[in-house]
Amino acid sequence: MKIDEAVTLVKPHLTKERFDHTLRVAETAVILADLYHESREEVELAAIFHDYAKQRPLDELKRWIEKTRLPKDLLHYHHELWHGPVGAILVEREFGIQNSGIQNAIYYHTTGRAYMSKIEMIIYLADYIEPGRSFPGLDEVREMAREDLRRACWMATRNSIHYLMQKNATIYPDTFHAYNDLTRGLDGGNS
Repeated sequence: MKIDEAVTLVKPHLTKERFDHTLRVAETAVILADLYHESREEVELAAIFHDYAKQRPLDELKRWIEKTRLPKDLLHYHHELWHGPVGAILVEREFGIQNSGIQNAIYYHTTGRAYMSKIEMIIYLADYIEPGRSFPGLDEVREMAREDLRRACWMATRNSIHYLMQKNATIYPDTFHAYNDLTRGLDGGNS
């Protein structure tokens, strides 16, 4: 699928703010793809579709989780996590995208997971650092993104876990698995 076509398909499903975020994630992801020698086309397509299901009604997202192969334990965590896994299903069913790299990048862009592929790390990180974001600790991650993809993902995951713990929020297990896996890959696990 061509990028222009993907943009046209996604735009009607998002508010202007969410669509603008999507375009910034795509621009950031392409920069990271070039920097880390990943397929620009696959990365950009995954970025364009990463929030495809974000603004679907919660009852629709819940139905997709209940009626498909998606893990049912998602329903025990904050609904902000649901759109990634559901989006990965929808891009296959509605647009025939069966590229597992693209689907996994969409699926795990909010939680991360252990053993993330390069495209998964790029979308996860691009969503975190895109220029429209602003929160404490972000500049440090943006700087690291130019030097070390894995370490930047580790920092983003560390910050997310810390943020959620401060809010006394539940944390999906894949995020802890991502943190542990990324930690083990850095300096022998002593980061």
